Amino acid sequence: MVQTPIKPQDTAPAASDLEALEVWLGNLSDRVIAGEGLDRDTALEIVERVTGEAAILKLCAAADRVRHARCGDTVDLCSIVNVKSGGCSENCGFCSQSAHHPGTASPVYGLKPQDEILAQARAAEAAGAKRFCLVSQGRGPKYGGQQSKEFEEILETVGKIIRETSIKPCCALGEVTPEQAERLAEAGVTRYNHNLEASENFFPEIVTTHTWQNRVETVKNLKAAGIQACTGGIFGMGESWNDRVDLALALRDLEVESIPLNLLNPREGTPLADRDRLTPYEALKAIALFRMLLPNRILRYAGGREVVMGELQDMGLKAGLNAMLVGHYLTTMGQPPERDREMLASLGLEGGEATVPQFH
Repeated sequence: MVQTPIKPQDTAPAASDLEALEVWLGNLSDRVIAGEGLDRDTALEIVERVTGEAAILKLCAAADRVRHARCGDTVDLCSIVNVKSGGCSENCGFCSQSAHHPGTASPVYGLKPQDEILAQARAAEAAGAKRFCLVSQGRGPKYGGQQSKEFEEILETVGKIIRETSIKPCCALGEVTPEQAERLAEAGVTRYNHNLEASENFFPEIVTTHTWQNRVETVKNLKAAGIQACTGGIFGMGESWNDRVDLALALRDLEVESIPLNLLNPREGTPLADRDRLTPYEALKAIALFRMLLPNRILRYAGGREVVMGELQDMGLKAGLNAMLVGHYLTTMGQPPERDREMLASLGLEGGEATVPQFH
């Protein structure tokens, strides 16, 4: 669907006028549902006008209407496994697996045996996940060496998961060439995670060993091979609201299908260890804004949701999200899958596999 940009027409009401703000946001959500798209100025106007908890809840309600109309009530469930941990060559400031600043509690191990990965895939399937992502640290097989050798082993593991389970294997192995993207597709990988992490402007503040454009190139290689992009970012690293809007717009331009939204849980020993966690309401505002900008995408609750959202975790799923990771994360623990199922049931939602947006 070609979207007609929504541009500012009338000045938005002040946040103190909640009734008028609700009407304004409702009008925006109606237009988004009808197929129009927010432009950058309107998104930033939302940021400026929606302040305070009561106003943020109005924005969440508008975003939830968009989610229900454009995505339905199925929440896409997936799980991940860290198939290789620690000693990463890259210096991502949020990550405790980096060799530049290893976190004190981050495990270090080489590529897991195939049978161990397969057992974890079966456990994820039993927990209700529909996809299972094999995640490996490092710049990626594009650069050869040990990662290139491990790439072949992972392709074999992908094949075994396809043959012996009904869960769909995904991968997150770093940068890949067009030829490697084709190999992944041939092996049966239909979705690949490669996050942009932040806006192009803010990216150098958190990573200097590779560029934002390096990451964009890999996303384009994957999509050219027919693989869905699972590409998102992290809120709470010190980025501005402008950066958050720009990240959403970049993901829209790249036609990314699935967007993980991580909430920074600062890791001891990393450059971002002293960052204050987001408040739950700031996280809700960011989530809702992404849904307004990305009405038909799979928006996924990812790392940090338990510690950042606390007792308000359920509200994220009524602020525009239609997907979440279940089980544990790469270096931190998640909540039991049973708690996730209870949360979905309490909200009238059901776990499954969300409809993938079509762009052409």
